[in-house]
Amino acid sequence: MKIEVSTNQFSEQKTPLLFIPLFEEEPGPSFEELNKILEGLASKWLGKDAGKANQIINITPWTGVKADRLALIGLGKKSEFNAEKLRQAAGKAACHAAGLKEKEFSFLLPNILEQGEESIAATEGFILGSYRYDRFLTEKKPNVEAVSLLGGDKKSVETGRILAEATAFARDLVNQPPNSLTPETFAEIAEETAKELKLSCTVLGEVEMKELGMGGILGVAAGSSKAPKLIVLEYGKKAKAEKNEKPIVLVGKGITFDSGGLCLKPREGMEEMKDDMSGAAAVLGAMRAIAKLGLKRHVVGLIPTCENMPGGNAFRPSDILNISGKTVEIGNTDAEGRLILADALAYAKRFDPAVTIDLATLTGACVVALGSHATGMMGNDDELKSRIKKAGEETNERVWELPLWDEYTDQLKSDVADCKNIGGRWGGAITAAAFLAKFAEGPWVHLDIAGTAREDKGRPYTPKGGSGVGVRLLTKLVSDWK
Repeated sequence: MKIEVSTNQFSEQKTPLLFIPLFEEEPGPSFEELNKILEGLASKWLGKDAGKANQIINITPWTGVKADRLALIGLGKKSEFNAEKLRQAAGKAACHAAGLKEKEFSFLLPNILEQGEESIAATEGFILGSYRYDRFLTEKKPNVEAVSLLGGDKKSVETGRILAEATAFARDLVNQPPNSLTPETFAEIAEETAKELKLSCTVLGEVEMKELGMGGILGVAAGSSKAPKLIVLEYGKKAKAEKNEKPIVLVGKGITFDSGGLCLKPREGMEEMKDDMSGAAAVLGAMRAIAKLGLKRHVVGLIPTCENMPGGNAFRPSDILNISGKTVEIGNTDAEGRLILADALAYAKRFDPAVTIDLATLTGACVVALGSHATGMMGNDDELKSRIKKAGEETNERVWELPLWDEYTDQLKSDVADCKNIGGRWGGAITAAAFLAKFAEGPWVHLDIAGTAREDKGRPYTPKGGSGVGVRLLTKLVSDWK
């Protein structure tokens, strides 16, 4: 999508469709000016829903403006307005324009927040709201191709574009079918990304994993015909050399399809298990955004990727795996994500990280606890958790902390191994994090995105399918790091 900044007065903007912001209860100066230009026509369209968030009122003007048609778009109450409200409105506008089969439109910023903040939010909304996964459709529907942003800032628009396109990149990965996105093709995409953006990229295979004792990844992958990979991406080596800076390490779960293994999942909903690599998609998307923005930080991305299938060599309940130096009794083969993350977290230690953050569609228990509107957060460092919470609020990829007390770790005790991979029925999201904590070193936070990685109904800038959650959150965290 092409997004240009225009300095035109909205009445002088020649466009097929112009969106004018409208606040609830107090419409705002742009509306008042429009109403004056249209000789009172605009006010005649106001009803009880006028100005409510994401409500659109279509107007066909006969005089006073150069736009072919107008749309009043609600931003809610002015006292409650923020970047997220604008992001949603922009996404709604893009969807509305596409529904009218308009290839381009113009959008007037409300000029309430700082100009750069509004420009970033609106740009994100336009691109993410018009997102479609149509790679496998033989007939593709027309979509919006260009937007003119009235009152925007060019540099901020470019920042918003990078963030939104990186999120769309992650959505594409999540939405890709598992016969197309395998561990091998995921590694190829990572290598292509690294080449494009001049990142360091190393892909470890089974031979290297055996040498490193990565029994978690190898155990989970044993039932599949697809070989596992551990993708290692590194950005900002110059920052490391100049400042002796310890890296921020990002780890993403990359199960490209999760059947549950021998503890087979129910048929209902299994088709959604292609999205069990959403954490990996978020890490790769964030690495794209961080590199394109040129952030002056040293960042490492680790992506363990494999399939969890019930083949003849599949690992079994009661098996004991040696995972990076610890023995683990398998209680459930469908608790596989924590096993591959454990190896990746152990591998992360060699980078002597400042902090480590992992993202994973790890547990249904987290969805039960928090639903689909918050990512579960657990970890061992209050400052890091505070930073992540702040970044989540600013990007609207919000997190909510769950406790990580010793009692939850006690649920993982085994009579025959160092620990078990499950902790019983209760507190499943927390016991999964407690398991990961055994392999993490230094400040560490685990983000369970099981509820937020997929959108089932469709929202203003998040259509059905993969949400791309985590990309903007992680990028904001790295951008603000001091």
